[in-house]
Amino acid sequence: MKEKGIRNLIVDFGGVLIDLDRQRCIENFSKLGVPDTEAMLDVCHQQGIFLQYEQGMVSSAEFRDAIRERMQKPATDADIDAAWNSFLVTIPAYKLDLLLKLRERYVVYLLSNTNDIHWRWSCEHAFRYRAFRVEDFFEKIFLSYEMKMAKPDVAIFRKVLDDTGIDPKETFFIDDSAANCRAAETLGISTYTPQAGEDWSHLFN
Repeated sequence: MKEKGIRNLIVDFGGVLIDLDRQRCIENFSKLGVPDTEAMLDVCHQQGIFLQYEQGMVSSAEFRDAIRERMQKPATDADIDAAWNSFLVTIPAYKLDLLLKLRERYVVYLLSNTNDIHWRWSCEHAFRYRAFRVEDFFEKIFLSYEMKMAKPDVAIFRKVLDDTGIDPKETFFIDDSAANCRAAETLGISTYTPQAGEDWSHLFN
């Protein structure tokens, strides 16, 4: 990668770093009596209230209340959070080790379509590794709900380039959504779309 002039890496979170279990999340929301969850919960691109939440258009409290309005029985905030966080599984240790090694050779950024509930859970559980914390793995973290925009909107990639000052021709983006990668490519960023569960460390051998 270095020989190709790549100096910067932008890495996606869900499906690239952390393993996801969409079906488990759908089943847990169904147990709470939430209808039509499957139609709104796409692994790469959410719909409805889930999309609004990832775009930062609603708060966590508003998200939970919107879920309650769709439910057929009462549920606490903790019930809703547990069902929602069941989408997330874990970040394999070898990927965390890989990030640390990559930081020795590249400037590494995270760009994720995510939300406050998921991110808080991830910082507490998924990124706690040995003595490291989430900020040890990245130069800077870009989260859709904080930026009020989401992939595959080209504007979110422009925002990352503007904020960091990095050259798109020296930047490599890894995301499990082909649509997200196509958007990045329009700005001159090189991309790779790994398959579900893929060990993409081979890119850096």
